[in-house]
Amino acid sequence: MELFSNAETGTRGRSWPSRSFWNQRTTLSSRKSPFERSACSRAPEHLVKSITWQTLQAVNFCHKHSCIHRDVKPENILITKQSVIKLCDFGFARLLTGPSDYYTDYVATRWYRSPELLVGDTQYGSPVDVWAVGCVFAELLSGVPLWPGKSDVDQLYLIRKTLGDLITRHQQVFSTNQYFSGVKIPDPEDMEPLELKFPNISYPALGLLKGCLHMDPGERLTCEQLLQHPYFDSIREVRGVTKEHDKPTRKTLRQSQKHLPGLQYLPQLTSSRILPALDNKKYYYNTTKFNYRFPNI
Repeated sequence: MELFSNAETGTRGRSWPSRSFWNQRTTLSSRKSPFERSACSRAPEHLVKSITWQTLQAVNFCHKHSCIHRDVKPENILITKQSVIKLCDFGFARLLTGPSDYYTDYVATRWYRSPELLVGDTQYGSPVDVWAVGCVFAELLSGVPLWPGKSDVDQLYLIRKTLGDLITRHQQVFSTNQYFSGVKIPDPEDMEPLELKFPNISYPALGLLKGCLHMDPGERLTCEQLLQHPYFDSIREVRGVTKEHDKPTRKTLRQSQKHLPGLQYLPQLTSSRILPALDNKKYYYNTTKFNYRFPNI
């Protein structure tokens, strides 16, 4: 997983991904993506799990740095031929500056917008990204958008048909929003909860979906919590075995420091002589080649 920042400047000063990047990657919404499948031919579970895991890692990295993406959707998730995920398009992203600050409400693509964004609430935070990840996950599972609303009100209706009424705060924001003056969200005749919309998915997958798609943003799981969800047990087990197998010895680390100019000046952990963990680092033992890659926002 990486955050994509390599870009070329186009007309009107806008930045676009470099041509070399696009030549090697495709978006999840492209013709050959895992999203373009029928309900009878869903993407393999291991691929769905891997894509969702990597997307959560990318969004979690943003949240740890007080940044919300605000436009997580298939078009902004790039995938390589090796099924490596790249989160792109930070045009709507912004830093979180405080719990009482106000933010622009009209962000994100409608189908992936959370209830607080749809009603026009200007006080929101990282849970809007978690909701969007849940919508992407649902689309991976079924091959079709979860709630393809034709308008903001229709979007709220479809969400309400699955998850029930809006929370009190969002009802109040909706009723006082001039954009919705004289408009009412229709009452659904029949409810279609997530259990009915996804009758064939596993219990852990359903649990992960519900963890993302709470009406109340305060009840949604964080990306950190979602990465620890039982749905990803198999990935964590494989990663744990790999890390233990590839764990460098202290002797190897001391040797590597000699070949990395400036690395010895990095702060050391107080309780050991082992170097601090660095994101996406690649070790090439017994050589002088080292490649440390840090994701950028």
